[in-house]
Amino acid sequence: MTMLWYNRKGMVMVWHVLFWAIFFSLPFLLQPTYSKEAHSKMTAEQPQWMWYMLLFYLTMAGFFYLNAFYLIPRLLHKKRYAEYITAVILIFCYFLGLRYGFEKLFLKEPVRDVKPLILFLFFIFFLVLSASTAFRMIRDRLELERRVTAKENENLKTELSLLRSQVSPHFMFNVLNNMVSLARKKSDLLEPSLIKLSSLMRYMLYEADEEKMPLQREVEYLQSYIDLQRQRFQRNVTIQVEMNVPESTYEIEPMLLIPFVENAFKHGTGLIPDAQIYISLFTTTDQLFFAVKNRYSDTTPEVKDKTSGIGLANVKRRLNLLYGENYVLQINKKDDWFYVTLQLSLH
Repeated sequence: MTMLWYNRKGMVMVWHVLFWAIFFSLPFLLQPTYSKEAHSKMTAEQPQWMWYMLLFYLTMAGFFYLNAFYLIPRLLHKKRYAEYITAVILIFCYFLGLRYGFEKLFLKEPVRDVKPLILFLFFIFFLVLSASTAFRMIRDRLELERRVTAKENENLKTELSLLRSQVSPHFMFNVLNNMVSLARKKSDLLEPSLIKLSSLMRYMLYEADEEKMPLQREVEYLQSYIDLQRQRFQRNVTIQVEMNVPESTYEIEPMLLIPFVENAFKHGTGLIPDAQIYISLFTTTDQLFFAVKNRYSDTTPEVKDKTSGIGLANVKRRLNLLYGENYVLQINKKDDWFYVTLQLSLH
């Protein structure tokens, strides 16, 4: 997940430094109005004032982080409002006491008109309290958004992994039975069939865990699957394949296309008269065009296969999750033919 620029650790530190730079300049911008006598006394005792102001604003900075990282999460977030308000009032009284103690210790004659002083302290205190609370709220909001996004991404990965695992190679039981037959006949076709099956299994079990795969590798997987099915059905099914994928850097979600081919062999073979399957795949600039069509019959009873995947519902869900609006999927039935066409953006 990409972190927003204003939420990066370095930028957060810059915001804090900028805030405190402005805050520490407030004594020069928002000094209360005193009488000439009081002002002359404060000027004469400038070193004491500088130490006081440094202690005052450092304490205010401490209150900022105390409120943000302790009072709000420990009291306000837990709805302990009375305790929170009491704590804030006590801290404000501490600042009043700090000022009172300073005047008693360091000023020969304390300032008698305390109203402007109290208003000034209250304004600074309220400013820090508001800024601290806003900082905590923004921080909590960003953290919540980060967690929600992370959870959504994790849920998406989990769902995609589940959907991918549901593309079950139900045909393998028939392929293995066919290989048993080849072994009994001592056919020369057994070895290449085992090699294709091994390549197919390796792709499904190991390589398909990647988020993206080279399109060429996905096509090789499809071709191995089709070759095994062709060997299984031999002359009982007419299978025509045309897949042209030039050397390119195009990538695709693993096992995204196989359900269409799997569906064609599942519903377009068996008791289907004159069974035919046509598969085509080609690419243009940043676009993939994939089409599968097979004969089907509404009158032929369908044999339910508990080991099969969830088929087209699966791939539709995956397309929505992965590509959003960057694909066009059309599924039609016409004149005993079942058509599936997919146009997919590859950029």
